[in-house]
Amino acid sequence: MRDGRNFGFVVAAAIFLIDQLSKWLVTDVLGISYMGARLELLSFFDLRFVPNVGVSLGLLPAESPTMRWALVALTGGIAVAVGMWLAREPNRNDRLALALVLGGALGNILDRIRFGYVVDFADLHFGEWRPFLVFNVADAAITIGVVILLLRALFVRDKPAIEPSNGADKPAPVEKMNA
Repeated sequence: MRDGRNFGFVVAAAIFLIDQLSKWLVTDVLGISYMGARLELLSFFDLRFVPNVGVSLGLLPAESPTMRWALVALTGGIAVAVGMWLAREPNRNDRLALALVLGGALGNILDRIRFGYVVDFADLHFGEWRPFLVFNVADAAITIGVVILLLRALFVRDKPAIEPSNGADKPAPVEKMNA
């Protein structure tokens, strides 16, 4: 992999590690590992344990072992596709976005394999209003990566590379004939 493409996989690995470390700190070190466990950090931000058996927004709940492993297989397949796209993507900004998605996906897949659910813990709220569901580092990375990809696809047009001219692409001069 050339042109800094390894950087994308390094970023994905870093996101994966940060996600797993944060989940370990919240559940093991702080002991927020059961429903109802909560720690208020700020008036608008709590750490709250929520086992997420579904995918985004609680869709497709995996309430049986068969559904759990089907979800692992589905998200694993998506992660492989994102990894292949990342390996071939020439644009640095898109590689960063794909790395965020890949690292987050791998973090949530590991949770689902280990526990049967994804550990969510970040609870941003303003009084009773919650602009997001309880989430984790992986969810945030996936969301940011997807938003970057969407914004770039909709609003950013990369300029085509201009190749240096050596004069060979110019038409040959027309010689005048003396008649």
